[in-house]
Parts: sequence; C-alpha cells; structure tokens
Amino acid sequence: MSAAEAGGVFHRARGRTLDAFPAESCSITRLECSGVICSLRLQGSSNSPASASQVAGTTEKESEWKGPFYFILGADPQFGLMKAWSTGDCDNGGDEWEQEIRLTEQAVQAINKLNPKPKFFVLCGDLIHAMPGKPWRTEQTEDLKRVLRAVDRAIPLVLVSGNHDIGNAPTAETVEEFCRTWGDDYFSFWVGGVLFLVLNSQFYENPSKCPSLKQAQDQWLDEQLSIARQRHCQHAIVFQHIPLFLESIDEDDDYYFNLSKSARKKLADKFIHAGVKVVFSGHYHRNAGGTYQNLDMVVSSAIGCQLGRDPHGLRVVVVTAEKIVHRYYSLDELSEKGIEDDLMALIKKK
Repeated sequence: MSAAEAGGVFHRARGRTLDAFPAESCSITRLECSGVICSLRLQGSSNSPASASQVAGTTEKESEWKGPFYFILGADPQFGLMKAWSTGDCDNGGDEWEQEIRLTEQAVQAINKLNPKPKFFVLCGDLIHAMPGKPWRTEQTEDLKRVLRAVDRAIPLVLVSGNHDIGNAPTAETVEEFCRTWGDDYFSFWVGGVLFLVLNSQFYENPSKCPSLKQAQDQWLDEQLSIARQRHCQHAIVFQHIPLFLESIDEDDDYYFNLSKSARKKLADKFIHAGVKVVFSGHYHRNAGGTYQNLDMVVSSAIGCQLGRDPHGLRVVVVTAEKIVHRYYSLDELSEKGIEDDLMALIKKK
C-alpha cells in the first residue's frame, strides 16, 4: 500500500511534514496519537515510532537541487460563496455550489492534462465557504473531496487552511476538525532542493481563542527558518491563505484581506532573514501583490468566486536555479492551450 493510500489523498500532511516526497527507504505512513502525544510510524518499521534520524532521512531525497520543476497554485474554490455573494448574504447564504463544482472539475481536468506533470498542486485555503458550525459544511466538504479525488495520483495535493476552513477566530476544536478532514494546518516539505513552508495564517489574524496553538506554530516556524538559513536551500517558499499585504508592506490595515502592519512586518522580516524568496496567498479573490526588499508577495485569484475582473484560474509556478517565475492562467486558457512555450523552455532547461 502506498503512503497516499494509507493516509488518504487528503491526509498527506502529517507530523508537520508531507509524505508525498519521502526517501525510497523511509516512508511516513501514519501519525499515531494518544492524547496530545503523537509519534510517526514508518513503512517497514515494525510499528516502532520514527526516530529523529529516520524522519530527517525522508527529506534527503528531495533536499538537493536536481533541476527546474513547476507546480500549480490554486486558491479559494470556496464551495458556496458564489450563491452567497450573489444574494448579498455571505454569513448565512451558500446553499448552492454547482458552479464551484464545475469550475473545480475544470481545474482538475486541466491539471491532469499537463505534460510533464507538475510536482504538486497546492490550494491556498478557503476550500469551502460554510464556516465551522454553519449549515451545508458537511455537504460542501464531501463534494469538494469527491472532485479532488480525481486529481492524478502522481500529483500530490498540498492543502492550506483558510479562514472559512477554521473560522475567523479559530479554536482548538476547529483546527482539530481541519486536521482530521484535510491534514495538518501547518507543515513543511522539500522538493528538488526547495524548502516549502505552509502556514496557518489565521493565527496571525486572530489567535484570541487558541493562543497556545499560535505560540506552537511560532516556535515551529522559527525552527524551520533556522533550517532554511543553515541548509542554504536553493529557494524557500511560503504558502499561507491571508496575504502579508496586497500591494505594499506599508499599506493600511484592511481588517480582512491583509495582515495587520505589525504582524506582516514581523513575519516579512523573519522571512527575509531566512532567505525566503516568495510568499504565495489567496483570500483576496483577485490577483495582486508587491515586493518588500527582496521578498515577493504574490496574491493569486480564485478558482471559485471572483470579486474583481480576473477570470477563474490557476497559477503556474516554475522554479529554476536562479529564479521563481509564475503566470496566472484562466481555466479555459490552461485547459485549451496548456503552458506557454517560454515557461516550458524554463521547465525543460538542463
């Protein structure tokens, strides 16, 4: 049984890492917990908990640069928002999501047709619209799972938590629900010499009901950024739902679409010190972004409901030794034409 089959395609982020890119001899297959104590179990390990050296071994296969690759970034399928937005009742509306199903199916079909295949497909949060405790949450979740199961099994899913997934003021219970349903809410993984960090950005927006969870992520993040500095990785890239900023590090607080000035500046400075090159986010339902010193902030528009003039779409991100190049495609364009020649040339460059 493969790791994906053992953990399910929606539970590949476990033990604060992703099991999609293990070393050949050491594959994380499940996370076993008793109370608050968890231990990693490894394929072929005779049920013994994973040692630190074994877990470290899972990164070795992917921690060295092997050449250019690409991945696909999507954001905000948010099943139910299109109906809720059209009726003007985003808090209680959202009892229909056929449009989002169709759009996400189109996205999956477009991704599956790509050749060569992307290294992974990341969804930057707001998987569904119904907040914790709201009607239709279970139904929206099941429909999204059904659609995402059609993603080619050779293309791992990377799932980021959004505010609609865990609540505007998350609690230990809502975070645990996300982890049970989709996998860890924050984690890291290596692909081809690049360190990827997935963050729960709601902890920086409103951690008032779960301060200890926010503190745990802060400690973990400091450790990961220290690894990025020490390992001199080819690049370090962050995924989070809420953008640090939409255009400028000094822009006003939006109180919804960006992080507060104090939170964004503290995080951005940490990222820059560790050598992080780019932060990818969703949440805004429009394309936006800017640069702070040598850190790029890329805000990608939605698969689902659009709040601006952008088409429903996906972002192709090409990682080369020297740079990270990205381009937003409408679903129609990517489905019909695929990736353009100039990006393909970068992907195939030796």
